[in-house]
Amino acid sequence: MTAASMVLASPDSALLKIKRLVLDSVSSVHSRRAYDKALTDFLAWGRENGIAFTKSSVQQYKTHLEQSGLASSTVNVRLTAVRRLAAEAADNGLLDPALATGIGRVKGVKRSGVRTGNWLTREQAEQLILTPNAETLRGKRDRAILALLIGCGLRRSEASEICFSHIQQRDGRWAIVDLVGKGDRIRTVPMPSWCKLSIDEWATAAGIDSGRVFRPMAKGGKLVDGVLLPQNILNLVQRYAGQIPGFPQIAPHDLRRTFAKLAHKGSAALEQIQLSLGHASIQTTERYLGVKQDLSDAPCDHLGLRLGK
Repeated sequence: MTAASMVLASPDSALLKIKRLVLDSVSSVHSRRAYDKALTDFLAWGRENGIAFTKSSVQQYKTHLEQSGLASSTVNVRLTAVRRLAAEAADNGLLDPALATGIGRVKGVKRSGVRTGNWLTREQAEQLILTPNAETLRGKRDRAILALLIGCGLRRSEASEICFSHIQQRDGRWAIVDLVGKGDRIRTVPMPSWCKLSIDEWATAAGIDSGRVFRPMAKGGKLVDGVLLPQNILNLVQRYAGQIPGFPQIAPHDLRRTFAKLAHKGSAALEQIQLSLGHASIQTTERYLGVKQDLSDAPCDHLGLRLGK
């Protein structure tokens, strides 16, 4: 096989070795998982169609992804992984650099609108948190998880990984400190007292005070070894939402949006919401809030200055 003719045909192709190099270069667990899925699917598609790794084949794959009904953001993540695969293959002499450059020029999908997701009202947020049966150990755990997602705006992956050592007092209040989020950004997230109380009730009942805060449980309600995965958190959020008549279909990220929305309605400063969420861009926070410029009631109308008509 020459560097100019790399075919996506064999399961033991050298591309599998290059795939591992790509994954090893990604520090974020979340991103590594997404890239692994993206490259596994791409290589399977290539083997099925028996085509070469070229700009044209990647464009075909892009069309295939779009026709699969995936969100534009998901398509773009998968294309980013494929571009990195091409770059690594070229760096290791397995793909002509000109081909890798061409693949790198395959553009992502333009977003046709802003996906804002769902927000819960204050009453709905309270109802959801109180849905788990706090008389049971599992109910205490699940209530604490829901309280954390809504009260602190954490991602489900962050809730999965949070440890007791993260929960400390800062400036006279409880907070989650040194939390490593998306893009390896480290932040401190203030915690409401009712959220801390819910976590304490779970921890006391479970008899744990170190390591990960949330643990998997067997059907009988006993703690088991292992990690409570982000997928488990997704499942429990949807399960409890489904138990409430007329409740909207939601995902954990909608609870993160709810945190932002309720905080904003309660007059929290936008930049403080951004810091709690760990967003690199204020524009991302604005999208979470569905904020639009209000020319009839603009910030300049609230300056309080009286300098003439």
